Amino acid sequence: MTSDLAVDLGEKSYPIHFPSDASAAIREMLATNVAAGRSNILLTDDGVARAQSKFLADTFGATPRLIVPAGERTKCLETFGKVLDFLAANRVNRQGVLWVVGGGVVGDLGGYSAASYLRGISYVQVPTTLLAMVDSSVGGKTGINLTAGKNLVGAFHHPKAVFIGREFLQTLPPREFAAGMAEIVKYGLLGDAALFAQLEQKPVDARSTELADVIRRCCQLKAEIVKADEFERAPEGGRALLNLGHTFGHAVEQVTGYTTYLHGEGVAIGLAAAARLSHKLGLLTPEDITRVEKTVAAHNLPIRLRGPLPLAELQNATTRDKKNRADGVRFVVMPSLGRAATRSGIAPSTVEAVWREVGAT
Repeated sequence: MTSDLAVDLGEKSYPIHFPSDASAAIREMLATNVAAGRSNILLTDDGVARAQSKFLADTFGATPRLIVPAGERTKCLETFGKVLDFLAANRVNRQGVLWVVGGGVVGDLGGYSAASYLRGISYVQVPTTLLAMVDSSVGGKTGINLTAGKNLVGAFHHPKAVFIGREFLQTLPPREFAAGMAEIVKYGLLGDAALFAQLEQKPVDARSTELADVIRRCCQLKAEIVKADEFERAPEGGRALLNLGHTFGHAVEQVTGYTTYLHGEGVAIGLAAAARLSHKLGLLTPEDITRVEKTVAAHNLPIRLRGPLPLAELQNATTRDKKNRADGVRFVVMPSLGRAATRSGIAPSTVEAVWREVGAT
């Protein structure tokens, strides 16, 4: 069993557990809650409910559960309202605990619901996808999408605990596993050159013996960044570095209506685009671009758009990115592979050139 990690945030600190038996570990915490008079309630999606039906039954038993549709479109105002209504219908009070079992979509939705209901109740993240394990379940960023853009509504609300059970990956479709690898490659590029070199030399898959250590390393990197810049307020760098590839990736997701690309696939294209932007700014070499794209592609991820998308729509989507500031669109670039920095004031024509290189028209 991989040893636990702590996200060190003073009174808001919480553990990331890596149990050898996630069901047993969760049942123990459920029983502790019941003994303390804290009600438990479960939120998951229909994909997890099918793939993990035995786990949910064995672990949560008769715990009241709400099952929402799988997919990015679930992160919306309508479903958010349904979660709040479900909490109210079950008379959950401020001592209640919402268990959020699923990928990044359910994690973001559940976390924001917990942040909003009764002005804040506790919740526990049980990520079932690789992407959620290494990224979205850790750090307390919660939210939902608007028509105008992704994650434009949300709150910083940290979970009470995170349980990472690698057994969930046994039923994860290969495409979903690959999507999670995009975030892992991102961590290597933004802050761990040794991790990137490891991924470059030997791609990681669901059967890799290195997978457990790689997941833990990514969680550790994120915990360190969140501790240093919890609310993403650093003038430069800080938590914003975690968005490497995301300004481009979110634009791709938005323009395609969240139906064509998984989040990790958008990020993968975004990493290729960020490498090309970094080269245009005089930071990376053509050889660096090749290294990034080969590593991304080796993990069964796209480095170009699968079909042409309108350049004007993609550019417009980047201007609505939630990370932007008064001085314009803020991109995360790479001064070198394994190191990232934020950069504003980039000429739109430079960004347009990058979009064209990855397949926009």
